[in-house]
Formats: sequence, structure tokens, C-alpha cells
Amino acid sequence: MGRLKQSRAGESRRTRGFSVIELVVSCAVVMILTAIAIPSLTRSYQTYQLNSAATQLSGMLKLTRFEAIRRNTPITCQFQQNGGTWQISINSPAAPTQFVMSSTTLVAGGGPSSASIASSMNAAALTTLSGANAAVTFDQRGAVVPNAGPLPYVFFIQNTADPSLGYRAVVVMASGVVHVWNSTGTSWAQVS
Repeated sequence: MGRLKQSRAGESRRTRGFSVIELVVSCAVVMILTAIAIPSLTRSYQTYQLNSAATQLSGMLKLTRFEAIRRNTPITCQFQQNGGTWQISINSPAAPTQFVMSSTTLVAGGGPSSASIASSMNAAALTTLSGANAAVTFDQRGAVVPNAGPLPYVFFIQNTADPSLGYRAVVVMASGVVHVWNSTGTSWAQVS
């Protein structure tokens, strides 16, 4: 009987929990895996921010075009630099909309030559509107009113904190159609 009590007491000590060594080893493994994963997650998040900024800019231009057609009047999308951020707004009394780019920025150019974009769109050249305050006006038919040079217009977007993420280009054709391009190396590829 005494032996039975001892074996049960020994079993209860063994099933109570983890030893300190087991906890330390588990914590070390978790910390190592976290240290390996954080740079990859950070880079993925920054790429997501860059793609999101290009998509939102494209969406703002498409919304401006839609409003111009819907209201049957010219509507302008303005790009205004405010310190380290860019404010993109639609000047429509019925649909005042605003988008602020803070983690990414509109740059005057960079990356591969935009000539490859122009040639794939059968355009002589692209007029860069990014990097300075600008505006794009759509008429009541949805076409772009040329006010800043020959069409098509292009906006280059970059994450200046990590230039290795590449560039995104948002191209506005004379017809009002908007395309998004991606470059992470030496060439451009159309996304949408």
C-alpha cells in the first residue's frame, strides 16, 4: 500500500507542467523563428503598401473620370504635396474625395525607362506628372483634357524608405483609361 502511494505521488509530480529548461528551449525556438520571419513580413508589408498606393491612385483617377461622365461636366483630380505626404483630391462638390499617400511617394521618375511603357501603348512618349503638384481633368465624355503636356500622363510611385521594392507607374491615356504598371528590376510589366 505504501508503495502504491509513492508511485501515485511520483506520477502527479511528473504531470504537473513543464520544466524550466523546456520553457527556455521553447522560448528560444519561438524567438529564433520570429527573428527569421520579421524581415520577410516587413518587406511583404512594404510591397503591399506600394501596390495599394498605386491601386488607390488608379481608383481616384477612375472615380474622377466616372464623376465627370455622370455629372456631364469636367472634373479635376489634383495632386498636392504637403510636406512628406501627397494629397490627392477630386474637386467635385457632389463627391469631394481625398486620399493621402504617406508611406509611399510620387517621384519624378526612376527605375527602368518609361519608353517601354510608351512603346507597348503605341505612344510617342509619356508626360510625367508625378514629383510636382499637378492636376488631371476629365471632360464630360471621360477623355483627358490635355493641360500639362502631351498625353498620355504617368505618375511614378516609390517607397523611398526601401528603393529596392521598385516602382509602380499609373498611366492615364488620352481616352481616360487608366493602367497600372509594375517594375522591380530592369523592365515594366502591366498589372491592370
